[in-house]
Amino acid sequence: MEEEKIDPGHHGTRNVLRVIGPIIAVVGLIFIIVGMVSFFSAAGSFGSPKYTWCPCVGMPLLFVGLVLSSMGYMGKIARYQAGEIAPVGKDTFNYIADGTKGGVKTLATAIREGLGAGLGGAAAAGGQKMKIRCH
Repeated sequence: MEEEKIDPGHHGTRNVLRVIGPIIAVVGLIFIIVGMVSFFSAAGSFGSPKYTWCPCVGMPLLFVGLVLSSMGYMGKIARYQAGEIAPVGKDTFNYIADGTKGGVKTLATAIREGLGAGLGGAAAAGGQKMKIRCH
């Protein structure tokens, strides 16, 4: 059974981002290449480049395409990262737990003794209500 999503159209949006993002990025890359080829070919022939404006259009398109693509694949990336990071977190937790057993045991014993002394003192007072003074 599949988990209910917050947005019922999530899969459709994700698929659109996965298609549109790379297309826009490739178009932007083509604009950048055309502009660069125009610039460097004009430099060798002492003429003026015709398509110097192409990189100015291509760079924002490349950026937008990459952002849309990253949004479309964000879930896969997050799952991969979790798969890489979770075992390290588990190992770290186990290492710390093993290394601090003695300290935790000492702390728990001190708390138990303190509570026992506090409860024993209240019982010795004949069950009277304890007055708490705030200074």
